[in-house]
Amino acid sequence: MRFMPSFSRKDTAPGPTLPEIDDAAKRLRGRIVETPFVPLGHSRFHDRLPAGAHVRMKLELFQTAGSFKTRGVLLTLDGMSKAEREAGVVAFSGGNHGLAVATAAEAMEVAATIVMPQATDPARVKGCRARGATVELVPDIAAALARMEEIAAGGATAIHPFEGEGMVLGAATCGYEMICNTPTLDAVIVPVGGGGLIGGISRAVKLFSPECTVIGVEPVGADSLTRSIDAGAPQVLERVDTIADSLGAPRAMPMSYGVAAAHVDRMVLIEDDAMRDGMRLLFDAMKLIAEPACAAALAALIGPLREELAGKSVGVIACGSNISLERFSTLTQELR
Repeated sequence: MRFMPSFSRKDTAPGPTLPEIDDAAKRLRGRIVETPFVPLGHSRFHDRLPAGAHVRMKLELFQTAGSFKTRGVLLTLDGMSKAEREAGVVAFSGGNHGLAVATAAEAMEVAATIVMPQATDPARVKGCRARGATVELVPDIAAALARMEEIAAGGATAIHPFEGEGMVLGAATCGYEMICNTPTLDAVIVPVGGGGLIGGISRAVKLFSPECTVIGVEPVGADSLTRSIDAGAPQVLERVDTIADSLGAPRAMPMSYGVAAAHVDRMVLIEDDAMRDGMRLLFDAMKLIAEPACAAALAALIGPLREELAGKSVGVIACGSNISLERFSTLTQELR
């Protein structure tokens, strides 16, 4: 049978084990949403999907705090000591991670500071503050990382957006839900920021279905994981240039890179306009207001992967969506 866990005592590949993923899923039960994994009908998508393909979309934009990040943040907080929780947490984020930290910290009565770039969508800043977090605005994402590290040096625990066992494990529970729902998937397409999401999902998928192809999608202007895999080691970008701020990680990090590099089959790069097109399609077909990152996997499916995945069973990730109506309208109207 194709649907067979591949783990064993001899399994030395990086990433969480199946028992660890299963335990994490049980600990998250009742605290998060087991998001729908819905089929996308050809008629609703105007024949934009690959011919003969059976496509399902994992709607993590319906997750608590609006993205998959909540999974990993809760598991990270679970693993902290009482003293660490009393000292508070700090995170840097362009939005989704910050909202997840603020939401989880509020639920667990932990003080949280979120450091965000000044260009962050005001709706995300407002959302963090509404959940009781202290928000600091700095010039850019590099300055946000530096400020997070400074605050952490003062005693708070830093919760990195993608580098950490809890974050990768949380993402793995998302892949676990997908493969348990549809064990016959031929391919899974995952948007990539820092690599924590695709690392966790690819690990869970490969444990059950080694033959399933895992494809990562990055913007052309934020291709840190693509460069890292090509180079065989984590790389740092000189600059990030994309509308997908949730995918704008300036560097790959050792642990998340290692898990992703071991399990991801290939990477695909897409232009910003492809994500705008995907945003428009999600709205037209499903009335979903998606941020660029949320539409990235679909954009790759209807673009560079369309012919390759014809006739296949495909899962795509809608990773999250915290975007104001104003910014959504502006971005989609910019589509040439």
